[in-house]
Amino acid sequence: MCRIGFLISEGFQIMDLATQSVFEWANIVADEPFYALENFSAVGGEVRSSLGLTVSTRSLHGHVDVDTWIVGGVIDPLSSPPPDTIVAFLGEANISSRRIGAICTGGFVLAEAGLLTQRRATTHWAYRRAMQERFPDIHVEEDQIYIVDGPIWTSAGMTAGLDLALAMVEKDLGVETARAVAHRLVMPQRRAGGQSQHSEMLNLAPKSDRIQDALNYARQNLRRSLTVEELAEIAHLSPRQFSRVFTLETGASPAKAIERLRLEVARLMIEQSRHPLEVIARETGFRDCEHMRDVFMRGVGIPPQTVRRDARMGVRGTSRIQPVDATRPHRIASSNDSSRCL
Repeated sequence: MCRIGFLISEGFQIMDLATQSVFEWANIVADEPFYALENFSAVGGEVRSSLGLTVSTRSLHGHVDVDTWIVGGVIDPLSSPPPDTIVAFLGEANISSRRIGAICTGGFVLAEAGLLTQRRATTHWAYRRAMQERFPDIHVEEDQIYIVDGPIWTSAGMTAGLDLALAMVEKDLGVETARAVAHRLVMPQRRAGGQSQHSEMLNLAPKSDRIQDALNYARQNLRRSLTVEELAEIAHLSPRQFSRVFTLETGASPAKAIERLRLEVARLMIEQSRHPLEVIARETGFRDCEHMRDVFMRGVGIPPQTVRRDARMGVRGTSRIQPVDATRPHRIASSNDSSRCL
C-alpha cells in the first residue's frame, strides 16, 4: 500500500485537498486500496483553511511512515512562512520517503526546506518571480503546469495539482488506470507537464464586453478567414475604432491576437491529438503547414513536428510563446492572403 501524507498549515487552501479525489478514484478503478491518505500538520489537531473550514490532522511528531508527501499552499506564501517544524521535517522526509510534491504555492515550503536547490520547479505564475528572487538557486519555470525533477514534484495553480496527482497515479498504476480516473472525474484530458499555465484569452484580458465578445467570436471561428470588418461588427464599432480600442485594451493588434489564438489552439491539437499537421493547420486557420511552421518558429521557437515529438515522448516544453509587442509592424495573413484578413 502507498501511504500519502497531505501536509497542510494554518490558512491552507481547501482546493489543495481536492487532489485526494484522484487517489480515491484510483483505488476504485484498481479495485483495491492501493493508496491510503492522511492529513498532517505541524502539531496535529484541527487546521483552519483560508476559507474558514477546519480539517482534522495528525501530528508530525513520532514515527511517520509515508511513501509520498504532498504539501499544500496558501494564498500568500510571502506573508505566511511555513512553520520551522515543517521545514525541518521535510528535510528528513526527503531521505525517508519516495517522493515529495507541492501544490501551487506549496513549492515555497519545499524551497524553504532546501529541497528545490539546483532543481527545476514551478509554482503559480503570480509568484514565479518572487520565488526566483528569493531562491536564486532554483530553476523556476513559469510556463509549466507541473514539473518532476527526480523525487521532487511541483505544480502550478491549484487545479494543476490534479494533473500532478494524476501523473503520480500513472507512474504508480499505469496509463490505463490514470485515463480511467480522469474519465471518472470528468477531467477533459490528462495534461502533459509541459503544457502552458496560460491562456491567450486570459492574457489578452480586454476591459470591455464588446472586445471580449469579438475575441470569443474569433476563438470559435478560427478555421475561417476573419476580417477586421467582421470582428468590428460583432463589437458594434467601425473597423477603425475597433482596431484602436482592441489594441488599447489588449496590448495587441487584432491580427497578432488572432495569430496567437491560432497558435495556442494548434499547439493543443498537436500535443493532444493524432490529427495530421495538414489537418490541424486547416482547422486552426493557417494557410498551410508552412505558414503554421513559420508562426510556431516565431512564437514558440520550435517547429510543430518537435512539439508533437516531445508531447509523445513526455518531454517538457523547452520554449514558450513570447509576449505580444503591439508596437512592432506586422503582416496580416490568412488563407487568401488578403490584407484585411486576420
